[in-house]
Amino acid sequence: MSSSPAVPSAELMRAEKRAAAGNSVLAALVITSLKVVVGFTTGSLGILSEAAHSGLDLIASILTFFSVRVSDKPADADHQYGHGKVENFSAFVETGLLLLTCAWIIYEAGLRLFFRHIDIEPSPAAFGVMLFSMGIDWWRSRALGRIANKYDSQALEADALHFSTDIWSAGVVVLGLVLILLGRTYHLDSLRLADPIAALFVAGVIVSVSWRLARRTIDALLDAAPAGVRAQITDAVSRVDGVLEIGRVRIRRAGNRYFADLAVGLARNVTFQRSEQLVAAVTDAVHSILPDADVTVQPLPRAERSENIFDRIRAVATRHNLNVHDISVQDLAGELHVEQHVELDERMTLKSAHDQVTDLEADIRHDVPEIAEILTHIESEPATIEQPEELVRDANLERQLKAVASQFPEILDVHNFVITRVRGRLYVSCHCTLSDDLSLARVHDIQTELEIRFKQAAPELFRVLIHPEPSTDNRR
Repeated sequence: MSSSPAVPSAELMRAEKRAAAGNSVLAALVITSLKVVVGFTTGSLGILSEAAHSGLDLIASILTFFSVRVSDKPADADHQYGHGKVENFSAFVETGLLLLTCAWIIYEAGLRLFFRHIDIEPSPAAFGVMLFSMGIDWWRSRALGRIANKYDSQALEADALHFSTDIWSAGVVVLGLVLILLGRTYHLDSLRLADPIAALFVAGVIVSVSWRLARRTIDALLDAAPAGVRAQITDAVSRVDGVLEIGRVRIRRAGNRYFADLAVGLARNVTFQRSEQLVAAVTDAVHSILPDADVTVQPLPRAERSENIFDRIRAVATRHNLNVHDISVQDLAGELHVEQHVELDERMTLKSAHDQVTDLEADIRHDVPEIAEILTHIESEPATIEQPEELVRDANLERQLKAVASQFPEILDVHNFVITRVRGRLYVSCHCTLSDDLSLARVHDIQTELEIRFKQAAPELFRVLIHPEPSTDNRR
């Protein structure tokens, strides 16, 4: 029996967020309707203020419902950072509505406290509606809070906050109605003011909620970085091996998605592949703080303090997109003289190659002013794949070359000779076994001398390539 395909996480997120927002609309509609009816029936300002509060919750829930539907749309050509800001804008509109409600409640409460007396009828229906609404508010705040935390939705979190504060404000209204009953029973006339005072307390709760929500929504709309996150990211990225400096860290939020933009300094002589690895490591460091963030990293070339003169020369050559090798630096009477080899496309003319090398040398002198003279050996870099005419089998030539190699005490063995003929010229390559502890400088000297001796023993050889191997290497 085949099982049904799993629902993708993105689709599950959209479905759960929309269901939570839709249920909030229904709950707010029921509660608001009941409070309006009972508020006008009893004449209680506390209940009417709660009805107004719930009415705004209804409008906020409707805004949240539509904003959640829009905010989850993927990025497109016109909205390259997605549609998440719709949630933040929705929360901003909710804040304005809450403040308008608060202004009306304070105005009406002032009239009832100082200028106008209205008799309140605390009926059983009033208590029943308020207690019922508290139960609905508790259920919806928990459900909304769970989905908001699961998907980091600011709009649903604002809705959950509204419903949770409704519980406390409704409780205060119920307390006001109880105090009015007690006042009538015990003939305490001053307790008739309990209802407008309860309404003022509700207004205070709304102001508190509105202020917190306003700060968060304005921060999101103005792309304010989350408190403390920038320092955490800077600390995490600074621990990435290979990062020399952190030039820029910018963070913005759209809905439940974070975007991080960083500029980091890397050693200027690292390869492109190594730079890519370091960028990936920096991205992982950011994800350790903001797991689902969209991260952009700009690598900046920087000179390391430990750079020697050879590194500085290679860095200038890399900037010119050239490879230099066999760099030799000599100190002659306090002046540095540099010799280097550079490979250029074999199809270039001598004039073009010389002009390019002249520019390179001028740039090296500018970056390394202590250099007095530069001599560059121009080599042709092959631009085409060679097609050997034949693979030559010459046992006598192999024996002759092995005899030459045997004259070097450091050479333990030569093997894997390959002799080819390319455009009428002989090419030879071989493997050469040497002691493990020889320095690379000595290995290079031996290779160079052996190439010279091979060509002396067999003048017909055009090119010789020798691959050195340590004695512990058994790959033959």
